Amino acid sequence: MIGRRPLLAGAVAAALSACTTFKPPSPPGDTLSGRLAVKVDAEGGQPARSVSAGFELSGSSAAGRLNLTSPLGTVVARADWTPDDVRLVTSDGEVRYGDLDTLTREMLGESLPVAALFDWLRGRPWPGAPSEPTTPPTEIGFDQLGWSVRLGRLGEGWVTAQRARPPKVTVRAQVEP
Repeated sequence: MIGRRPLLAGAVAAALSACTTFKPPSPPGDTLSGRLAVKVDAEGGQPARSVSAGFELSGSSAAGRLNLTSPLGTVVARADWTPDDVRLVTSDGEVRYGDLDTLTREMLGESLPVAALFDWLRGRPWPGAPSEPTTPPTEIGFDQLGWSVRLGRLGEGWVTAQRARPPKVTVRAQVEP
């Protein structure tokens, strides 16, 4: 029995190492990470909803990945997209969607412009749609896709995007340097 303890300890160590989470490689491109909070106001009998998580956004608007993590750093949801495929992977399994708008609508009840986030989080308008400087001009930012993107605290990593049409949606992100 004593001779079996090292064998048993090795088997337990191997089993535990097999339980580690496999992280697929990130798509090519820059990676942005930080904290993200999304709030959807109550509207027409629907209760207010909010989500707060760590995030890692990599790739591009054409092909990328968005990981949402718990405060302990565990990936709780992963969205992957290419021109031909949009997937959401959670602990409940994998679901495919027709596009990113549908994926975010299913997750939050409202769609978010994920493709534009790559540029918005860098403090610039997305080149895929027209934009206008914020009014009044004393407010730093721009309006695009029906969203007001505020960049007054960009130096601290903060970006706020708000959609005014009901229900009002607010996205706040703090990007790590």
